[in-house]
Amino acid sequence: MKGRLLAPAAALLLALAACTSSGGGGGDNGGGDNGRPRTATPVAGRWQPQVGVAWQWQLSGTVDTSVDVPVYDIDGFENDAAVVARLHDDGRRVVCYVNAGAWESFRPDAKDFPAALLGRGDGWDGERWLDVRALDRLRPLMAARFDMCRAKGFDAVEPDLLDGYANSTGFPLTAADQLAYNRMIADLAHDRGLAVGLKNDLDQIPQLLGDFDFSVDEQCAQYDECGQLSPFVAAGKPVFHVEYELAPAQFCPAVRKLGFSSMRKHLSLDAWREPC
Repeated sequence: MKGRLLAPAAALLLALAACTSSGGGGGDNGGGDNGRPRTATPVAGRWQPQVGVAWQWQLSGTVDTSVDVPVYDIDGFENDAAVVARLHDDGRRVVCYVNAGAWESFRPDAKDFPAALLGRGDGWDGERWLDVRALDRLRPLMAARFDMCRAKGFDAVEPDLLDGYANSTGFPLTAADQLAYNRMIADLAHDRGLAVGLKNDLDQIPQLLGDFDFSVDEQCAQYDECGQLSPFVAAGKPVFHVEYELAPAQFCPAVRKLGFSSMRKHLSLDAWREPC
């Protein structure tokens, strides 16, 4: 298992490597720019995390607010504004975890998702891939989730599972479909003054680097993929990285050289952490 993904499609090492032209891309969400990268415009007041900043990622259990790091990434639904405020009072920035690529039966907004948009299971109980081609129907649902993040005081969002096109979702998703959806997600976050991280989807980093403010990665060392994330650091944007199975001695020396913000975590993403 790789992070939150059980079945990445190995056969789908896409021809996206060919989509590395450097022209300034258009801003539409419909993929009309043919996959060219866009250049993000810095916005005053929106948080931009710094390369190498330490972080804590806790998605299960009661959040331990005592970890002495500048950045926390916690579940947006399961934590209220008081938790975010407590972390802010301690000088932390707080990232709102939401699942943007799969439906979750246990979320309070589960009934709002049309059944036609729900695909195969993603390997986690109660979760099914979303048909990310349906931009018009998913846009208000994701906007509502990001509104929740903003209302609770979060500084950024971590939208999970942004690489359905590379998995067996039950839908014929293409690379262009994923680019359009991921850019819509980034725009929704930025429209609300929130920074946004690219989760998964390493193959499309050349096209999406300008749209996202940081990356969140699982197991790039184990799968020999960390080099694909280096453009984020080169652009002054951090890579928040975890390993589950490798000991720190097996990955920390290499990722320190790359400038990543790395640690070892339990797969359950409880409070325990072993930073590099």
